[in-house]
Amino acid sequence: MSEQSQQPAQQQQPPGTEQQMRPAADHGETTYRGMGKLHDKATVITGADSCIGRAVAIAFAREGADVLISYLNEDDDARETARWVEEAGRKAVLVRGDLADPAHCRAVIARAVEEFGRIDVLVNNAAFQMTRDSLDEIPDEEWDYTFQTNITAMFHLCKAAVPHMQPGSSIINTASVNSDTPKPKLLAYSATKGAIVNFSGGLAQLLAEKGIRVNSVAPGPIWTPLIPSTMPPEQVESFGQQVPMKRPGQPAELAPTYVLLASNDGSYISGARIAVTGGVPVI
Repeated sequence: MSEQSQQPAQQQQPPGTEQQMRPAADHGETTYRGMGKLHDKATVITGADSCIGRAVAIAFAREGADVLISYLNEDDDARETARWVEEAGRKAVLVRGDLADPAHCRAVIARAVEEFGRIDVLVNNAAFQMTRDSLDEIPDEEWDYTFQTNITAMFHLCKAAVPHMQPGSSIINTASVNSDTPKPKLLAYSATKGAIVNFSGGLAQLLAEKGIRVNSVAPGPIWTPLIPSTMPPEQVESFGQQVPMKRPGQPAELAPTYVLLASNDGSYISGARIAVTGGVPVI
């Protein structure tokens, strides 16, 4: 994965789909090899229909986990993720709906408990972003929706899940390099990612006595449907060229970090933010 040709200028309607991406993203479909690190774990992954969520779902399943796939409305993408989970011999549960609704967050957790009997790993990965050139361009409802989806949903999901988690369980929240270096044209998104890092650090301390670990992952520019569906075509074309490695990362390059944090290999890691940024320092 050290080389990748520049992606062409392209545009999709939000939230975007995997099928329309050129080139296709790599989720580890042909490369990830499991070692049983998550044997019989019951896991919930939000935004698991595509991009980072799909890569994590594939990795978790190949490590031996059952996966609840929470997604907004991208049915074809979600079914494709489920196919890979089932191909690995694990159970896939599809739950469609908008996490901006607190009631749906609680319904996702209730369905996981109904299907699995418990929750061992919760991955809060679903996110919304939109590029805006000025403060005046940001609609009030878009600002509110970004916060509801990216950070408020995490609160409701964690609050519902923790009573069903045992010592050794793990919560992993997807933040961003923007939590450290906020982008002005992604004002709302960057603000939520900073909040996620602080939420994760505080929650890690709050849940330590329960034996539940909480961490965040800070990806850099990753090639996902969110990019062509929320950025102008000319920005899509140059996406990833600004980092030291001079290319966007692939979702498959993030999945092992989530496996580490979900497994016993990460048993003494909590309250951390792990950066996967293509060389951008997060210190």
